[in-house]
Amino acid sequence: MNRITRLFKEKNNRVLNIYCTAGFPKLDSTLEVMQALQKNGADIIELGMPYSDPLADGPVIQESSAKAIANGMTIKKLFLDLQHFRDDIHVPVVLMGYMNPVLQYGFEEFCKDAHACGIDGLIIPDLPQYEYEIFYAAILKKYDLHFIFLITPETSEARIKRLDELSGGFIYAVSSSATTGSKQNDEAVSDYLDRLQKLQLNNPVLVGFGIKDKGSFDRACRYANGAIIGTAYIQALNENKSVEETTRSFITSIINNS
Repeated sequence: MNRITRLFKEKNNRVLNIYCTAGFPKLDSTLEVMQALQKNGADIIELGMPYSDPLADGPVIQESSAKAIANGMTIKKLFLDLQHFRDDIHVPVVLMGYMNPVLQYGFEEFCKDAHACGIDGLIIPDLPQYEYEIFYAAILKKYDLHFIFLITPETSEARIKRLDELSGGFIYAVSSSATTGSKQNDEAVSDYLDRLQKLQLNNPVLVGFGIKDKGSFDRACRYANGAIIGTAYIQALNENKSVEETTRSFITSIINNS
């Protein structure tokens, strides 16, 4: 059973997915950050593959991506780093990135290497639904990789239901039509998540964009199975030298007394 599927069978609420950028803050920080996330309570690790034009990401994550690229991080380097990561890390790990570098690597070769490392799923915001269904779904299934689609407040009910049929693992509910780290209208977000909850989707739902602290995490979890935090964690890593201390303090502030 895919680790994401197993996780949601065992824990159906307050699931904490934390995003980190591969190769940030240092080229060889990736496994250290992942180990700290697992140790301190992250349920899922969303590992960003740095790209020069990350359209869905706000300035903080864009900057971390640019720094990781400057550090020398590539997909090839990432897969080398991840060769034996399953010896120590057991939580689900999802790769997040964009189609251009994946296509340059070779889509099937990428999926093959991701599966060989022990990756559980992919988030590729700029892979359209049609191309996914026609060209890529069979390859992802071959390598037991869940593909996680994003939906927004503007996504129609019919499209949400179709993406729910196509998605594996969970649905990524973008809280607003903005980039990561953007400020949110709490009332509008609550209305949107309430509408999603009433659709009774087959897949679990995790809320992302604008989740930054215990309050926003708690609000998201009232309507969804959990939430995704990226920008706030990247900021914390950027401001402190100790990965372990930063991660412990950050996650404790989110889940303590939950």
